[in-house]
Amino acid sequence: MVTNDATILRIKHEILYEVAKLAWNDQLEDGRDDIPYKISPGPQAQYRCCVYKEREIVRQRIRLAEGKCPSDRNTNNVVQVINAACEECPIASYTVTDNCRKCMGKACQNSCPFGAISMGNTKAHIDPDKCRECGKCSQACPYNAIAHLERPCKKVCPVDAITYDEYGVCVIDEKKCIQCGACIHSCPFGAIGSKTFMVDVIRLINAGKKVVAMLAPATEGQFGPDITFASWKTALKKIGFADMIEVGLGGDMTAAAGADMTAAYEAMEWAEAFKEGKKMTTSCCPAFVNMIKQHFPQLLDNMSTTVSPMCAISRMLKAQDPEVVTVFIGPCIAKKSETLDLNIQGNADYGMTYGEIRAMMRAKDVNLEPEENSMQEASVFGKRFGNGGGVTAAVLECLKESGENTDIKVARCNGAAECKKALLLLKVGRLPEDFIEGMACVGGCVGGPSAFNDQISSKKNRDTLISQADDRGIHENIEHYEMNTISMHRE
Repeated sequence: MVTNDATILRIKHEILYEVAKLAWNDQLEDGRDDIPYKISPGPQAQYRCCVYKEREIVRQRIRLAEGKCPSDRNTNNVVQVINAACEECPIASYTVTDNCRKCMGKACQNSCPFGAISMGNTKAHIDPDKCRECGKCSQACPYNAIAHLERPCKKVCPVDAITYDEYGVCVIDEKKCIQCGACIHSCPFGAIGSKTFMVDVIRLINAGKKVVAMLAPATEGQFGPDITFASWKTALKKIGFADMIEVGLGGDMTAAAGADMTAAYEAMEWAEAFKEGKKMTTSCCPAFVNMIKQHFPQLLDNMSTTVSPMCAISRMLKAQDPEVVTVFIGPCIAKKSETLDLNIQGNADYGMTYGEIRAMMRAKDVNLEPEENSMQEASVFGKRFGNGGGVTAAVLECLKESGENTDIKVARCNGAAECKKALLLLKVGRLPEDFIEGMACVGGCVGGPSAFNDQISSKKNRDTLISQADDRGIHENIEHYEMNTISMHRE
């Protein structure tokens, strides 16, 4: 979800850069308090009412950059409200505009079942204490004079997890929040952000630990037609990562591992469930998994038990070296929450976004440079895992390679709203399809909240890079890896 909030992004990335630079030089403890004055030197405020507010917002963002909550409140939720930045949004959902003619018909007043509307000197007035936001007044007004002013963060949240406190400051209900990150870029004040684990990763690299990067399938095409996985591998090694591996390989493993192992995983799960008449959902998208866990717990038995591609690669690396530290890099906020789930053994130790890893690179004067597109660890199907419908395509290809039935109906859910609708239908037993592919972001991972480029701009570059890959099959690809050394079960 790339937005036009350029000023907010510039400030955010500048703070990440300053924190990363201090962390690389082991000077964060001494230099942390100087960052707010670098970002907002004064004496005049640049964006807010005063420099003191600007500096307090920077301080809270620094805490996020260190993996802490912005305030003293301690919570495991990755998505956090920066209280000092939340301001000036209207609290009232329905507001009477100047279009109101205070007409004789009083359609708005007559339609309100709660007695919330009265007539003032020049126009109607809505009492926010009585209003229940039913919208009947807005529908009744012949002049369209009553506007529905829903806050951007609340409007975009697919699970109604956002409310406000008595001061109008945004509050996230963590029992509802699926950590999709949609609210982060929707806020025009930059008042919602996510914790980062950038400082932890830098300290581990500085300590000489073997840290391996795992790059999301959605990466190809995000940074132009000349920035390949080889480009990333070179840059990441320059800043201290021991190696880099393509998570698209994990997509191949997730889709097809069952054919080479005694237990059945994604493809074999689908085949067996289809024979039994049982409907199933995918389990790759962490925001979709969170939606099932927190809003449709009765459907947990219908969710695939196969781990995500990120976890599959992490387990493979840890089977080879138990001491390795694995770091996922991609456009996803919810992946951070997945790494914090202690119920999933062997998962990635940390999740990072493109903005965070690029801040680390920038702090070491390292840039992504064009390189030949010669590095391939995943099949084309694994590479397409990051697209909407990519999981389905990979699993159906695996079933085809195994000689299984591929005449299966799949609900390819494009975005959280479609996911919610499909899960509701499954819950009441009215889902016409056999399986649900759940992608909480529109377009799939390539449309993630921390994508570097928008889908339309990057599509041509992505298609060009992926078209240069060879046509290896999924089973053919994973035969080169010791799949019997790892478990693909989620728990």
